Amino acid sequence: MPHEKNTGPTLSGWGRVMVPGYEVRSSDLAESSKHAVLSRGLGRSYGDASLPPRGVLEVLGTTLADRILAFDEATGWLRAEAGLSLAEVLRVFMPRGWFPAVTPGTKFVTLGGMVASDVHGKNHHKDGCIGNHIRWLKLRAGKGRIVECSRAEEAELFFATLGGMGLTGHVLEVEMRLVRIPSPWILSESIRVPDIDAFMEGLSRAASDWPFTMGWIDCLSRGASLGRGILYCGRWAEPNEAPRKSPAPKPKLAVPWVCPSWVMGPFVVKSFNQLYYAKHWQRRWTGIVHPESFFYPLDAIHHWNRLYGKRGFTQYQCVLPKKSGPLAARRVLELLVKHGGASFLCVIKDCGEQGEGLLSFPMRGISIALDIPIRDNTQGLIDALNEQVIEEGGRVYLTKDSFTRPLHYRKMEPRLAKWQEIRSKWDPDERLQSALSERLLKEPNQ
Repeated sequence: MPHEKNTGPTLSGWGRVMVPGYEVRSSDLAESSKHAVLSRGLGRSYGDASLPPRGVLEVLGTTLADRILAFDEATGWLRAEAGLSLAEVLRVFMPRGWFPAVTPGTKFVTLGGMVASDVHGKNHHKDGCIGNHIRWLKLRAGKGRIVECSRAEEAELFFATLGGMGLTGHVLEVEMRLVRIPSPWILSESIRVPDIDAFMEGLSRAASDWPFTMGWIDCLSRGASLGRGILYCGRWAEPNEAPRKSPAPKPKLAVPWVCPSWVMGPFVVKSFNQLYYAKHWQRRWTGIVHPESFFYPLDAIHHWNRLYGKRGFTQYQCVLPKKSGPLAARRVLELLVKHGGASFLCVIKDCGEQGEGLLSFPMRGISIALDIPIRDNTQGLIDALNEQVIEEGGRVYLTKDSFTRPLHYRKMEPRLAKWQEIRSKWDPDERLQSALSERLLKEPNQ
């Protein structure tokens, strides 16, 4: 049985906040999960979801368990071990004309991680979360029993696991649906948008015409141009629109070392945002683009998280319900500007109906994602944003979170009590834990 221990002595999420710990990787998850408190894939959750709680150093690394177990060429159903990466799924199946029904913004995630986060993508308004396209899971539940679950079998556990942040059981195997694509290229349209109100209208209008939509916002712009940016739309190109050759792998750049903290300071971020916005001098552009450039633009730069320096960064992603009205996004951006929250990356997406997973993040409305360098005032900024999100009736994405307080989370999440009840049924001693569960799910005394 392939088995290895990584070098340690620290672990981090993609936000690069280090804690003591190490992975023990194994190709036999059924055996190795017997005594593990947490499974971890490629460590791309930004915050503390894949980190061990205090007093625990060892987590189970799943990336050696990456075998494809079955694929139905007629229906697109793929069964695989939880450590299989999305990058490998793309490498094997895109040349055969298949693509995941839902993909997050990076391909460096595992199937188990996608399930635990119930990831969403640029097509959430059309196709929902990945959980909508999962029909079967094999888990080792907290009590030790290996369980197969689906919508018809142990359904409560199935829905609690979609978006359950790996706290309902170690995901061992996954069955998910791939969809046929007419070509391996994307027909993309990008539109320069003058302010946040126009962005809201543009996203709403594009949702009916395009399967993939998202936007980049210059979150440091103020006044009449608050929330200006670029709206991106796309669909798979038809064979008569696409180049004959399949797209070759894109060349990769890398950030070779950890940068000083000033690199992502307000002056640099503001200059970048102004140049990026000005570069899109055409009001509207349409063309054929590489799928990796469209779905995974940041994957082109390895270790881009090193840009945020030794203290790292957090990504704050919230969803604002449609019922809060079109001005909700403006109120959140105004608050961000007021608190000096300079963000190199600010992404806005249109969200469809709430996912099937009991703690799935999206709800009908829009989501805003911000990369925030960790500074002395970061907790205060997140607190202020969370209070505004609670007032709007929204919630935060746990896969990105590392600063939300328990009291704030409980106010955001009316489904939590039901999820806790199911978790307790399958893991009464709470053997499965993470730094996130220790921080967020304890009693609300702060």
